[in-house]
Amino acid sequence: MLDILRYGVILSFCFTFIILCSMVFKTYHFNKKKTYSLPQGNGLKGIIYALGRGLAPWEKESAVKHLPTYLAGIFYHIGIFAALYYLFSLVIPFHFGTLIAMIIRISIFTGILCGIGLFVKRSLKPHIRRISCPDDFASNLLVDGFLILALIDTYRGDLRAVLFAVAIILLLYIPVGKIRHCFFFFYSRILFGFFFGRRGVLPQKLGDSRSNHG
Repeated sequence: MLDILRYGVILSFCFTFIILCSMVFKTYHFNKKKTYSLPQGNGLKGIIYALGRGLAPWEKESAVKHLPTYLAGIFYHIGIFAALYYLFSLVIPFHFGTLIAMIIRISIFTGILCGIGLFVKRSLKPHIRRISCPDDFASNLLVDGFLILALIDTYRGDLRAVLFAVAIILLLYIPVGKIRHCFFFFYSRILFGFFFGRRGVLPQKLGDSRSNHG
């Protein structure tokens, strides 16, 4: 049974990856406006900025004004990637040392705390709750459940079948839920960086970005 679930995780990952890639290719079916103006900057530099310094909180007004939430999101996603790394170490499989295991456990545990904190904030803040949809809560709970099971499995393996089953559900849910932002985030940042880099808007000078926040 465990082997069946292990192959199920692999197939679910492949299926989800193919679906997400097809979604990206479908975006090219939209009409693309022709650019008549000459380039004023470098698109590659814009992409490097968008995927690098542009992610720093002082470069984003929404982040610098809500720094705890921004940091919670960062550690939440670090925990998620750590749990996925651990999952694939079980599925492929491959082994890692004690130090890596400790880092994985700390990352997942921190991710769980941040995920629960973000869920509570979304539930208790009226203005956030009003703009939230069921998918926001379902995605959070599904990921949190996966993180909790992954953390438990690092200490004891008697729930591994449950971990694999939840992982399959999570992977299959990605294309139809908001969790797919983990894939489209990089794609959208590349498009954003290229467009504004070509326009000469990015990368911003350090003085310009800081002055925007007063």
